[in-house]
Amino acid sequence: MKIFWALLLFTFPIAAQNDTVKRLDAAADVLTEIMGAPDKGIPQDLLDKAQCTVVPGVLKGGFILAAKYGRGFATCRNEDGKGWGAPSGVRVEGGSFGFQIGGSETDVIMLIMNRKGMERLTSSKFTVGGDATVAAGPVGRESTAQTDATMRAEILSWSRSRGAFAGIALNGATLRPDEKANQELYGSPKEPKEILMGSTTVPDAAQKMIGVLNKYSGRAGS
Repeated sequence: MKIFWALLLFTFPIAAQNDTVKRLDAAADVLTEIMGAPDKGIPQDLLDKAQCTVVPGVLKGGFILAAKYGRGFATCRNEDGKGWGAPSGVRVEGGSFGFQIGGSETDVIMLIMNRKGMERLTSSKFTVGGDATVAAGPVGRESTAQTDATMRAEILSWSRSRGAFAGIALNGATLRPDEKANQELYGSPKEPKEILMGSTTVPDAAQKMIGVLNKYSGRAGS
């Protein structure tokens, strides 16, 4: 059975010709910074077991009670369970943290913990906290994942603002395919399922992001 993971980076769109490349590089940087702090990072066992990883970087004012939208990328495990495949563009719309976020930038990470969640990711759209249950994730690379919340939730989520990294439940965000990003990245229209579950070659623009993923969790979890 093919094992699926995914990484998404959400940001406000930037009016530039190479916006897609910039956002792919930003996804790699966000993950590197967070996973580089073992006492404040995502628990390794959760990262290894997750079906998908969501890493949004959100500019100030992006997610404050009623968010506007962001853009990102998803990538899935190769069929043999080793390494990551080509990324697919994803948009996020709406959503609420339940409190106002401060700081010049806020990053949000979500792990999708089962195959059902992965299948939602390849659909036309799904809502976090509605179609899929969400809970705040534990902090620390060695933190135990065996809690009621982590065992039941399809999605676990964290936020980083002003250097503070903490678990938080993001409710109401709708995720859908980003057709424009896929067009820019591959030069022709591609469906998420074709990219994430197929054999699409990883483009040069995504090599940095894929390299970071392989560094921190290059093999399938048990």
